[in-house]
Amino acid sequence: MLPDDDNTVLTAKTLLEHLHTLANPHNQAGMARFGINTRQALGISIPILRDIAKSIKAEAKKGKLNRHALAQDLWESGIHEGRLLAILTEDPKVMTEAQVESWVRDVDSWDICDQLCGNLLCKIPFAEKRMLAWCADEAEFVRRVGIVMIAQFAVHDKKADDGRFEPFFPLLEQYAYDERNFVKKAVNWSLRQLGKRSAVLLEQATACAERIKAQGTSNARWIAADALREFAKLPPDYFTQKKSVLKRSIK
Repeated sequence: MLPDDDNTVLTAKTLLEHLHTLANPHNQAGMARFGINTRQALGISIPILRDIAKSIKAEAKKGKLNRHALAQDLWESGIHEGRLLAILTEDPKVMTEAQVESWVRDVDSWDICDQLCGNLLCKIPFAEKRMLAWCADEAEFVRRVGIVMIAQFAVHDKKADDGRFEPFFPLLEQYAYDERNFVKKAVNWSLRQLGKRSAVLLEQATACAERIKAQGTSNARWIAADALREFAKLPPDYFTQKKSVLKRSIK
C-alpha cells in the first residue's frame, strides 16, 4: 500500500507523508490501552505496515531505492510507525554494530522492542553477543530488549538443540527481581517460550519458575504463577504435535 501516485519518489519524507494520511485516532487510543507509547504514534496497524514494507522491498529489488538508507531515515523520524516500518524494511545483513546499539537505545515502547528483536536482532550474530550487556543495562527498554531476545530465539531458532537455551534460565532468575512492568512481562514471556519449546526445557522451565517463586516478591510470584499456569494447560501430546509441525516447516 504505497502512495497512489506512480510518479512519487519513495523517500522517508514521502513515506511519512503517506503514513500521516493513514492515521487512525481510534486505533491510537486502543494502542494506549495496551501500554504502547503513543506520544508520536499515528494508529496504523501492523498488517498495513507489513504491506507497505513488502512493496518497499519489491522496489528495492528493482534497484529503485536503497532500503537500508531508507530504513535509517525512517527510524530517525521518531514517528512510531516510521520506526516500525524501518524495522520491517531494514536488511539485518547490512546493519552495523553502531546502528544496532543506537536503535536499541532509542526504543521507547514494548512493541518497538519486540518487533526489533523478532525481525532484526535475532538474525544478527553480533547482536546476540550484546544480549548480556543489554540485560544488565538499567534502562527499562534496553533490558527488555536483552530479555525478549531469549523469547525470540526460542520461537525462531527452530533447528537448535535444547542445550542452546539452558544458559538462559539463570538470566531469567536474575532479572525476575526487576519490578518494572515491561521487564517483568519480558521475563515471563521468555520463560513461557522456553518451556513450550521441548519436554526437556519444560521440565527446566518449571523448575526455574519454582525458583523464581521462591524469591518471595510479588513480582516473582506473578512471573512464576503465570508461567506455571500456562505450562499446566499444555495438552499431553503438545510436543508430539509441535514436532510434527516443526518437521514440515523446515523441510
